[in-house]
Amino acid sequence: MVKQLFGLKLRLLANGYRRSPLQVFGIIVGLLYALGAAGVTVAGLTALRRVGPDLAGSITVTVGSIIVLGFLLVPLAFGTEGPLHPRAFSLFGLSANHLAAALAITSLISLPALAITAIAIAQVVIWARDPLSTILAILSAVLIVATCLLGAGIARVIASVLLATRRACEVATLLLIAVLVLLAPAVALFSSVDWNRAALGSVKSVADVAGWTPFGAAWSAPADAASGNGWGAVLKLLIAVVAVALLWLVWCALVRRSLIAPERRESASHDGGLGWFGVLPNTPAGTIAARSVTYWIRDPRYRTPLLAVPVAPLLIVIVLAAAGVPGTVLALIPVPVMCLFLAWLTHNDVANDSSALWLHLASNTPGWADRLGRIAPALVIGVPLIAIGSPIAAAISGVDGALLLLIGVSSGLLCAGLGVSSVLSARFPYPAVLPGDSPFAQPLAGANAAGLIQSLSFLAPIALSLPALGCAVLGLLHPGGSWPMVSLLVGVGMGLPLLALGVIWGGRIFMRRSPELLALSMRS
Repeated sequence: MVKQLFGLKLRLLANGYRRSPLQVFGIIVGLLYALGAAGVTVAGLTALRRVGPDLAGSITVTVGSIIVLGFLLVPLAFGTEGPLHPRAFSLFGLSANHLAAALAITSLISLPALAITAIAIAQVVIWARDPLSTILAILSAVLIVATCLLGAGIARVIASVLLATRRACEVATLLLIAVLVLLAPAVALFSSVDWNRAALGSVKSVADVAGWTPFGAAWSAPADAASGNGWGAVLKLLIAVVAVALLWLVWCALVRRSLIAPERRESASHDGGLGWFGVLPNTPAGTIAARSVTYWIRDPRYRTPLLAVPVAPLLIVIVLAAAGVPGTVLALIPVPVMCLFLAWLTHNDVANDSSALWLHLASNTPGWADRLGRIAPALVIGVPLIAIGSPIAAAISGVDGALLLLIGVSSGLLCAGLGVSSVLSARFPYPAVLPGDSPFAQPLAGANAAGLIQSLSFLAPIALSLPALGCAVLGLLHPGGSWPMVSLLVGVGMGLPLLALGVIWGGRIFMRRSPELLALSMRS
């Protein structure tokens, strides 16, 4: 059975490259990025061999615990059943325990498995200092790989059940939106820490706690052995063994349940509620806003790009921190960047409608109402993001006048971005993913134009917000002056008119090009 599943897994991986050249290129880029990230992690861990066991242990346990936690949590974001889901074998009459073992072994053929295996081997290199720590490091490597792969498999099966219904997906999306609003101050707090002074103490405190948990016990056992704490190392290794055993029992139980349990289906709703249509005003703009908010909650073509909103500022902060930018400045970056990406998400909203755009034309919906309703979700997220994130980020930064310049720059970027998107989505839409398809399956038609429009919709708001950005920079260079207030007035004073202009101008374009827009959206 294992041999057959191995062959099936290899064929599935090979079939992933039998796509269009552009999709294959995207897969290769993602693969190289993942391999690069894993390579950097392995190189960083291997370099710890040259430092003392206490420092190396603190860093290894902290990083390792985060990696294990990622293997448990990331699969929960995807509720779809893969081709090797245990339920796919329910008609073959296989033994549940044999199938569970075969699927667990087959999971070794994957990029995450190769990455965690390389990282586990790297921690063996770190602790190959004496016989006891070397033996424990080898045993820990096996336990680390088993913990991560079993945990990821369990998380995928649970996610396929929990996120099988529309209501569960809606709740998960609302939680994601709440995280987006709260993550900006968290990134700001991360960026403001004086890592030269606070990092070692913080990392050691985290490692001391994580080392006694199933997340970090396997990582901590060889570190304790290298530090001379042999009994503590054996006890932590025992904790890791018990954790793997419990994960195996849970995995077998889930496989057994999947083989006999019917697929969870959406039950009929009897509440008679109208959802967002009953909350927002009964006007053309309010109705389109309700429909847009519903799309952002239910449609994976909107939910998936939302992940870029918190990830982008985090990557920018990490790069700038590595370049030596002070934390007081880094704390001011997340909120404006998140507002910019949030506004950018609406730049091709019309193409996502497909044939549903016909309803707008048949009901003679005013163009400005269409434009205003489509940007409502971004405003629903962006306004609380500015209201909550700006005061916290300003307090973390400690820069005089930071609150005013943050509100000014963030408001300018959000409003200008939504204004630009309102015009571009009506004037220069490009083919989008069809409803129900994977959000990563971008059509090939108009690929060159899509890249140009995406770049324009991203850079234009920055150019329009340069006055507010310039005043903010002057406020940072000359603290105590009136530049923060000027940045606020310029950002809000220019952003709101740009937003209104974009809605009105885009509405006129929408009315004039309605037949062309309908033809393109139905062709997407």
